[in-house]
Amino acid sequence: MIPVAEFKQFTEQQPAFKVLKPWWDVLAEYLTVAMLMIGVFGCTLQVTQDKIICLPNHEPQENLSEAPCQHLLPRGGPEQMGALQEVKGLKNNLDLQQYSFINQLCYETALHWYAKYFPYLVVIHTLIFMVCTSFWFKFPGTSSKIEHFISILGKCFDSPWTTRALSEVSGENQKGPATAGRATATVAATAGAGPGKAGEGEKEKVLVEPEKVVTEPPVVTLLDKKEGEQAKALFEKVKKFRVHVEEGDILYTMYIRQTVLKVCKFLVILVYNLVYVEKISFLVACRVETLEVTGYASFCCNHTKAHLFSKLAFCYISFVCIYGLTCIYTLYWLFHRPLKEYSFRSVREETGMGDIPDVKNDFAFMLHLIDQYDSLYSKRFAVFLSEVSESRLKQLNLNHEWTPEKLRQKLQRNTGGRLELALCMLPGLPDTVFELSEVESLRLEAICDITFPPGLSQLVHLQELSLLHSPARLPFSLQVFLRDHLKVMRVKCEELREVPLWVFGLRSLEELHLEGLFPQELARAATLESLRELKQLKVLSLRSNAGKVPASVTDVAGHLQRLSLHNDGARLVALNSLKKLVALRELELVACGLERIPHAVFSLGALQELDLKDNHLRSIEEILSFQHCRKLVTLRLWHNQIAYVPEHVRKLKSLEQLYLSYNKLETLPSQLGLCSGLRLLDVSHNGLHSLPPEVGLLQNLQHLALSYNALDALPDELFFCRKLRTLLLGDNQLTQLSPQVGALRALSRLELKGNRLEMLPEELGNCGGLKKAGLLVEDTLYQGLPAEVRDKMEEE
Repeated sequence: MIPVAEFKQFTEQQPAFKVLKPWWDVLAEYLTVAMLMIGVFGCTLQVTQDKIICLPNHEPQENLSEAPCQHLLPRGGPEQMGALQEVKGLKNNLDLQQYSFINQLCYETALHWYAKYFPYLVVIHTLIFMVCTSFWFKFPGTSSKIEHFISILGKCFDSPWTTRALSEVSGENQKGPATAGRATATVAATAGAGPGKAGEGEKEKVLVEPEKVVTEPPVVTLLDKKEGEQAKALFEKVKKFRVHVEEGDILYTMYIRQTVLKVCKFLVILVYNLVYVEKISFLVACRVETLEVTGYASFCCNHTKAHLFSKLAFCYISFVCIYGLTCIYTLYWLFHRPLKEYSFRSVREETGMGDIPDVKNDFAFMLHLIDQYDSLYSKRFAVFLSEVSESRLKQLNLNHEWTPEKLRQKLQRNTGGRLELALCMLPGLPDTVFELSEVESLRLEAICDITFPPGLSQLVHLQELSLLHSPARLPFSLQVFLRDHLKVMRVKCEELREVPLWVFGLRSLEELHLEGLFPQELARAATLESLRELKQLKVLSLRSNAGKVPASVTDVAGHLQRLSLHNDGARLVALNSLKKLVALRELELVACGLERIPHAVFSLGALQELDLKDNHLRSIEEILSFQHCRKLVTLRLWHNQIAYVPEHVRKLKSLEQLYLSYNKLETLPSQLGLCSGLRLLDVSHNGLHSLPPEVGLLQNLQHLALSYNALDALPDELFFCRKLRTLLLGDNQLTQLSPQVGALRALSRLELKGNRLEMLPEELGNCGGLKKAGLLVEDTLYQGLPAEVRDKMEEE
């Protein structure tokens, strides 16, 4: 007998695929097994026992056409049956061979094809049904998506985070807060135990030991690090899978096609079986041209298995009818409902996760099938479609990874002397940050979607906050806290309109640093939010592409002391509003495309420092007007295209620092020596060929930078500057250094590298403050100094 297991490969599927098999597919599977058993049983009988037994027919020829072989059927009682006379055929020595020959010949020619091949047809049709049912599990275009979906679904169902998220929501929906806390903590402990125990022990723990869980420490609520990482990876997989599957509907289409094919197959089978089932007859009339061989041409044959086959046929037709009805119901289900759309509305209402999105196409279709198996799968799967759930998981992982001890290791003093905690490129802001009450400065860079929790108020020493490409939301209850504590605020974003509005309401703010661009259509107007609330603002820094000084700057004109405008090369045209900044002490106009010194600057009577770095200044004839800025001590004109310094620079008697590096100067005016208050002069990175002797008049000069010029000699008057501490002469064309350098007793730093010196004067030993570390020169020149000079320089 043929074992049914031989046909297993036609329906073999992964056990996990059962979740995609609704009840009608399960019923159809059992029906196909029953039909297959009928077919295999019939085939076995057909091969081993099926045959016909024929006898010569003595009926007159005219009766054969009416009811052939009917006279052999028993009629009446036993008396009539006993009255039948024995029919004897032609006697010869080949009786057995003759009958065997007739039996085989009549089986092939007289027996109807349906009666002969019925079991084989049953097997073939059943195998086709099996293939149609499982084809979408085997087809490459669909099986890969199904396997991927089942894999993700199983992991989502068993993930401890699923239990944790659903339990937290259910806890929030409890009537009393105490009950909510117990439910959350209990299921969190269950989630930490692992996927296997989470689902089984959930009910038992909540109902049996609610009071014990309340006493557990908060650490129990944290997921294991490995479980958290697995849940994080699941979120990414679900996102990518959703994008991939929602693009098409091949699964839905394939399922419809195989169902339609099964319905058509069912109709064909039903019709031809009902037509031909009566052909399975117990008596078969056979007429063959064997008169010369056997003496008879007409035979009555008995089909030995006809009775059994007819019963199997009716049984098979019954199963086919039931199978067909399930297929018709499947079609009704497919077309009666919008299976290419799936709504999580009920899940959203039940869990409170209102951001769970609806899905479509193949993703929706598979979820509809899952609901036919168990709707709990969809509910638990929905947790990984929620951005709220993902953010909660990220927060737990962050808190687990960034413990207070680890954060304290990152604390260090910033340039302002404050104890700073800097966090960069994190998926969120750890709650553990707010346990570090000693933090004075918080720097957050490239952290997306920050929402400050109430714990922010625990940072009682917080004075400085930096948000660099880190958009942040601040609840209204915390705005009062920051308004009273924050002194320095730094915000960097793509566009200035992204700056949070609450920033402009921080009344205690003393420094505000903003960096971002105005939209092109708004750059000329350069509209900035009102600064009127910033009553104590002293420093304002704006790095943007503004076409003019924002009008709102005048809101703080009475107390603003430092203004920095960095325009990244965009031309700053309107600067008249600067005149209103009567209290301004420091002004930076960096990379603002200026070609001349703005006249508005000369009205700033309190100005002490001016920085015009990286502009397009060629002439500084207006420098004479700086005499109105009587408090000006620092003038930075570096990184421009200045070709000469006008003679009336002598008017700047109060100037102490002058930066002219990175320009195109070839000479310096002799009147520069009349700037008697000058302490620092930087003319490095120019094209100077010589220095005027009048430089020796700068008796207060302490720092002189002449590096990267074309100097081939130094005037002896230079060494009259007795207070000189730093002298930078590197990368020039000097061939010798005057022995008078020994007169610079206060010199502590001397740079000579990159010149054409052959030797150093031994008078360098008279520079008591000059040590080896402060002498930057080639080793060969240094070794050429007398040993006592070198020993003196190497002394500590």
